[in-house]
Amino acid sequence: MHLLNLGILAHVDAGKTSLTERLLHRVGITDEIGSVDAGTTRTDTLALERRRGITIKAAVVSFQVGDTTVNLIDTPGHPDFIAEVERALGVLDGAVLVVSAVEGVQAQTRVLMRTLRRLGIPTLVFVNKIDRRGARPDAVLRAIAERLTPAVVATGRVTAPGTRSADVVPGLGRDALDVLADHDDALLAAYVEGTGAVTPGRLRAALAGASRRALVHPVFFGSAVTGAGVDALVDGLTELLPPAGGDPAGPVSATVFKVERGPAGEKVACARVFSGTLRVRDRVPFGTAGREGRITALSVFDHGTDVRAEEVPAGRIARLWGLPDLRIGDPVGVARRGGEHHFAPPTLETVVVPAPGTDRRSLHVALTRLAEQDPLIALRHDEVRGETSVSLYGEVQKEVLQATLADEHGVEVTFRGTTPLCVERPAGSGAAVEFNGADDNPFLATVGLRVDPAPPGSGVGFALEVELGSMPYAFFKAVRDTVHETLAQGLHGWRVTDCAVTMTHCGYSPRQSHAHQGFDKSMSSTGHDFRGLTPLVLTQALRRAGTRVHEPMHRFRLEAPADTLGALLPLLSRLRAVPQATRTHGATCVLEGTVPAARVHALEQHLPALTRGEGELESAFDHYAPVAPGTTVPERPRTDHNPLNRKEYLLNVTHRVDR
Repeated sequence: MHLLNLGILAHVDAGKTSLTERLLHRVGITDEIGSVDAGTTRTDTLALERRRGITIKAAVVSFQVGDTTVNLIDTPGHPDFIAEVERALGVLDGAVLVVSAVEGVQAQTRVLMRTLRRLGIPTLVFVNKIDRRGARPDAVLRAIAERLTPAVVATGRVTAPGTRSADVVPGLGRDALDVLADHDDALLAAYVEGTGAVTPGRLRAALAGASRRALVHPVFFGSAVTGAGVDALVDGLTELLPPAGGDPAGPVSATVFKVERGPAGEKVACARVFSGTLRVRDRVPFGTAGREGRITALSVFDHGTDVRAEEVPAGRIARLWGLPDLRIGDPVGVARRGGEHHFAPPTLETVVVPAPGTDRRSLHVALTRLAEQDPLIALRHDEVRGETSVSLYGEVQKEVLQATLADEHGVEVTFRGTTPLCVERPAGSGAAVEFNGADDNPFLATVGLRVDPAPPGSGVGFALEVELGSMPYAFFKAVRDTVHETLAQGLHGWRVTDCAVTMTHCGYSPRQSHAHQGFDKSMSSTGHDFRGLTPLVLTQALRRAGTRVHEPMHRFRLEAPADTLGALLPLLSRLRAVPQATRTHGATCVLEGTVPAARVHALEQHLPALTRGEGELESAFDHYAPVAPGTTVPERPRTDHNPLNRKEYLLNVTHRVDR
């Protein structure tokens, strides 16, 4: 039996959930085709998904095509839920990218295709909605070649596009030979010798080989509503995409891509098994902290449902019970290489405001569970103000979060305005030291630290200029860990990054005891002393170095009618967007540049009115840039004991104040 883990991806409203429903009906999993508009789809199971007609959570459903079991993953199309797409990409053997024959290539289509090509995931393109009025299959095929990749091969041609009788005539044209010959030397030789030597079967075999290696992308045409062209796509899944690999006898290696809660509130993890075999009652390592647990139950997706299994071999997707601390992205068994994020993290933040009468404990539990299911929703608790902030991709995600809290957890909330998630970087170098035994140092520890700037993107480095054996390793570890914790909030309250922290001084009081008595804490250093002193020294060094606040910037690509350029430029100026390249293609103008992340939503809102609804915006996080001169430096309220205020800090940490 062969396996294929398949993802369906698309820009929102391209019809991928409708295509999923058509595929399930075509292979006999469902008797009736679910409708997005009617809220009867098989994969959109959340009440909110059915109401809004959009996919929010990735869903898995299994079906059989010949001797191949296909695990189909329906993923969200809206960019606010890109984290769901990211997790799906890590478990795929192949993908189907859906493009509308009416709207054509859209912003999210380009983002997804770039990522699929970069990761080398074999991809079929399905041009949907050929039956809709305004369908332009030939023009869309040209746009795919121009804007996504030139390595595309049409597998048929459309008859009567834009009508209910639209259909597809299968067959590879002359263009297929030109594209495939670039990737197949034998085919090229046969082509040079004479076109008669290249039979349709030889051409189809070359297409299968190039497609499975992600060198060429076959393009199918059809309609998820009428079913036209869907049979050819189903046949192409097993012919043109590679089956799942992995050695069932090898070391166990799986990756968690989804976490959900069962009927009893238990945590259930969905994981792709890349190597080895998972078995019930096996003890397996998981996560990144060396934890270990026993698998209490397993299930696999099979023929439209999931069934319990005693073991799950490599290549399959499993649901796991018994590992309660699992988080999305965690390895089970041996960690795989290349598990890095494929998309930028969220760059926006908002404060959750509970409605009057809302139980704050219930809100905290609900938010924590949502964060478990989406690791890019970072929670930040401010105990002093009793507030919780969440990180976001955009405004739609905020609406969905609000509805999810109400529907699934019975918690009513609103939100404050969305603000950008800034970072701080050192402006220079600074050093500080506090010595054990000094009058104003209440801790039995000596800590000296120097902060230096580091290249953008390098994160936080920690090094020693003192001998590692000059004090117990546990004290060095306490300093290092506390440095990372303290840098979560800089001089302006933002995370400090791209810096090198060096420990320049150290010292401690050795273990002391009285005759015939035990350990005397008042005379001996502990890890608490180093954890307590490090924030004071580090913030003093940061003050001397100085920090600059950097805001997140998006790189944008804006395509609009050329005659609307005069109206767009003043808007871009007001939003502090900086066009860096302008190109005109006939009646279309393309602008590329940067814009602050906080202004992207406003640009999206104003764009339709200024471009007669024809403007198309594509944006993604690009870099952090210093806050513009003359603007107010954004401050973020602190949630720690505030080592910037020595008196307040010591009062909270040691319950005393230095004179």
